[in-house]
This record gives sequence, C-alpha cells and structure tokens, in this order.
Amino acid sequence: MTAAPNTVRYFALIPAAGVGARMEAGSPKQYLAIAGKPMLRHALDAFLASPLIVHTYVVVSADDGVIDTVVPEQGVTVLRCGGATRMESILNGLRALHGSIAAHDQVLVHDAARPGLTPALIEKLITEVGEHPAGGLLALPVVDTVKRAGQGTGAATMSAQTVPRDGLWLAQTPQMFSYALLHQALSEAPDPQAITDDASAVEALGLAPRLVEGHPRNLKVTLPRDIHTAELYLAHP
Repeated sequence: MTAAPNTVRYFALIPAAGVGARMEAGSPKQYLAIAGKPMLRHALDAFLASPLIVHTYVVVSADDGVIDTVVPEQGVTVLRCGGATRMESILNGLRALHGSIAAHDQVLVHDAARPGLTPALIEKLITEVGEHPAGGLLALPVVDTVKRAGQGTGAATMSAQTVPRDGLWLAQTPQMFSYALLHQALSEAPDPQAITDDASAVEALGLAPRLVEGHPRNLKVTLPRDIHTAELYLAHP
C-alpha cells in the first residue's frame, strides 16, 4: 500500500467488538441477519463498492469466532485487538496500523450497526470535508421539536422544556479524520466516558469537525424495532 508522500489515501475502520446488549438477541448485533446477510456485511460491502477506499479494517475481540465467516476473501483485514469500549477498540486498531497508514491519510470510522451506508454517502463525506484540518462526519439536522424531560419516568414522564433545535444535529458515521489527529484525540481524551463518538474527542482538542448532511437510511440499529426500518431502506437502494 505504498503511495507518494503527499498522496492522501482513505481507509475504513469498523469497531465490531461490542455485544449489543440492548438488542436482546443473545449474540453480537453486528452479526444479526438483516435483508439476508449479517448487518456488518452491509457496511463492509458499502466500503468495498467505493473506489475511494483503499482498504477496510474491522476490529473484533480476540476470541471472536464468527468474523471469519462474514468478511470477504479480499479487501478487508480483521484486527483481533478489540477493547472493552468502542473508543478502546478504535485506538487499539490505530495502534495496530501504526506504520501502515501515513499520518496524513484519512481514516473513516464507521459503526458496524449502520447497514444503510452507501458508496454515495462515502463519496459525499470525502468530497465535502475536503482538506478541512479537523475532519468531519455525516450527520442529520434535527427537524422535530425537541423536548427536555422533567419529572417522572416511563409513560409518566413530563415535558419540562422545549429546547431550540436551531443548530442541533444528530451525529452519524462514518466520521473521518487524519490518522494522526484521530490517534492524538483518542489518546489524549481526558474522560473516556465523555467520548460518545470520535468527533467529540476531536472537539476536546478545541477543533471543530465539519458536519456533512447524511441520510436517514444510515440509521444505527440499536433496538429490535430498528431492524424493520433498516430493512425497508435496504430494500430500496
């Protein structure tokens, strides 16, 4: 994978060491079948179909016995260095790739549980982020009225406040940053529990990643009811 010193290459990195407890499926959710194939495979296929992506890496736990049946024979490398958290898995993956990826190469980190990604969305992210030094991410502007909950729980929760939605976005993935910046941001994160996505780690450095409008089809499958929604989108590419 050698390249000219100033040539920027694009790599995909998918952390897939989680167990997906909220899916109540009895197995890691990235391997649940959606529209006829494992959820993770949909994400892999999107990167494999993009001519802009040089190579794709998947980070799994050391004892993962399923991943080899999911990844294709070419174009994807499995890194068995997954950690206890998503952030730890990504950082372990970056460390494993030290020397293989140049500091200025771009890493697109994507959730294994977002099967609706398309090559068009990948191209849009890469094109619109361009050479922005703080990188960027796919996201959706909030269009619904936002309420802050007050007292009560469950069905008895009361609305306490309407929150202005101007300027609010819902983060998606991929989130794209240079190898050097992403490694620095995750390594220096003062409070790993406060890092809910890669962009928040970059923001903690005082930088502002660029927001690129994504698409609702790129939803994250978190709860059992999300599977049906994802399949509806996948049925209409």
